[in-house]
Amino acid sequence: MNPPSGRRTWWQAIGVRPELSVESIALFSCLFVALFCNASFWRAALVGYAIDSLDTWRFIFGTFVALVGLHLTVFLFVLNRWTLKPLLAILFVTTAMAAFHQDRYGVFLDVGMLRNILHTEYKEARELFTPGLAVQLLVQAGIPILVLLRLRVVRRSWNRALWIRLAMICATLAVTAFGMLLSFRDLSILMRNHKEVRYLVTPGNYLYASLRAGVADVKAGRATLATVGADASKLARPLGARPRLVVVVVGETVRADHWGLNDYARDTTPQLRALGVTNFPEVSSCGTATEVSLPCMFSAVGRRDYDEERIRGSESLLHVVERAGVATLWRDNQTGCKGVCRDLDFQQLNALEVPGLCAGGLCQDEILLEGLQLELDRRPGDLLVVLHPLGNHGPSYYARYPDRFRRYTPTCDTAELRLCSSEQVINSYDNAVLYADHVVAQTIRLLQKQPRDSALIYVSDHGESLGEHNLYLHGIPYSIAPSTQTAVPMIAWLSPEIEHALGIDVSCLNRVAAQPAAHDHLFHSVIGLLGVSTQAYQPEYDLFQRCRDAGALIAHAAQAAPPAPR
Repeated sequence: MNPPSGRRTWWQAIGVRPELSVESIALFSCLFVALFCNASFWRAALVGYAIDSLDTWRFIFGTFVALVGLHLTVFLFVLNRWTLKPLLAILFVTTAMAAFHQDRYGVFLDVGMLRNILHTEYKEARELFTPGLAVQLLVQAGIPILVLLRLRVVRRSWNRALWIRLAMICATLAVTAFGMLLSFRDLSILMRNHKEVRYLVTPGNYLYASLRAGVADVKAGRATLATVGADASKLARPLGARPRLVVVVVGETVRADHWGLNDYARDTTPQLRALGVTNFPEVSSCGTATEVSLPCMFSAVGRRDYDEERIRGSESLLHVVERAGVATLWRDNQTGCKGVCRDLDFQQLNALEVPGLCAGGLCQDEILLEGLQLELDRRPGDLLVVLHPLGNHGPSYYARYPDRFRRYTPTCDTAELRLCSSEQVINSYDNAVLYADHVVAQTIRLLQKQPRDSALIYVSDHGESLGEHNLYLHGIPYSIAPSTQTAVPMIAWLSPEIEHALGIDVSCLNRVAAQPAAHDHLFHSVIGLLGVSTQAYQPEYDLFQRCRDAGALIAHAAQAAPPAPR
């Protein structure tokens, strides 16, 4: 039976291809994104507003108009008949992904977070591709892309298209100005008191941050690192003194209040406790993400005089000690050294296939100890080794430890943390801390066997949110970051030989450890342990300096000094 005249069946309707201008399609795209992909921004912006107030709706309307106008202005400069569909399709996908992670984990897409994302390996990134993300991609990207593909773009002569585009840009700027004026008072207060909210405006947040991060990375890659510690040299030592070996373990995403040695309710550090390490219970990080913390903690500047461009453009601790004649080795089970070991000895281990340690393209952190003794034997003199584990990197905490460390149950065995109870998330996280304790303890046991004066420092790069205040993971802008993301654990272990060589009073060190410390102390403390002299060294930031026995140091210096002329 044929359908009645004038009516179309659904399969005939699918064949309809409306014709719209580039400007119209761009406008509808901006409206869609502002309405459906900015839930995190609207929640943050409307805190404290009464929904039944006319002022609230004036603020909402004005801000909405301003957001649409600002995005549309940018789109009108980059979209044309040829770039429209591919660029918007990419935009819908990336915006849906950004909105998902902002909504689910409470992340802010600032420059630091975008650099983290851009430098994340596929093996880590794939853990974020969850069923929940697939659903959101289908709704927020799949549907608009299907509609976009059905549209036909109006063809115009170039001169007519140019005049229409210019008129549209002028009209958009005028409407944007109207929206900003309408909500200016409330919007200015919001931006002044809560500047971080701008990192929730999608897609402007990640487009701007990506551009800044990309430009900075290109500049850093081309630039020659500024020299730090040009005068670096080894201090004289007594005749027959043994070489020194210092290992720095950069813990990943471990927070201080889940560290057993910090009086956590669970003893998540039983092996380190048994080894009698010195624990530093109050330590603050340089940043809330690896991309920020790693270069900062190995710099001479640190957080106290923070300048990201200066830090990334200067030599690190490793370059300084190399200049002094101390060999360096960076072993990595993650996404690299973030420029800290540029042009130095670097070993990427997470691509290995070692039975019992590696599976599915990821390795457990004990891979860092695989073959380490052989590497130590190859470098018999003074040596600085940095171990960079995968640690507690979320959201797949359950995948960060072998089954034998699954002590706390039930666990959250998915990357969709919001699908798990708080207890399950914490259990999985604590099991990963328990495994980190094991890896660090194994490293210390290896150092105990070395024919060198040895020391180890373990410090996490940043902490982690486990659902507190509806936040997960890390990377919150430092100015508003909760202490769960900035308070990190740190311990030190010194062999009896290096304690004697440096004249370190252990009881004094325990008193020093009770005082607040920071990533800023790492550079200078390692310089001191290795016996390197340089003007870049600041003894007030050396955690061990104040506990050295002055008498022992004078005696060692006298033994090392050349005989006086007769």
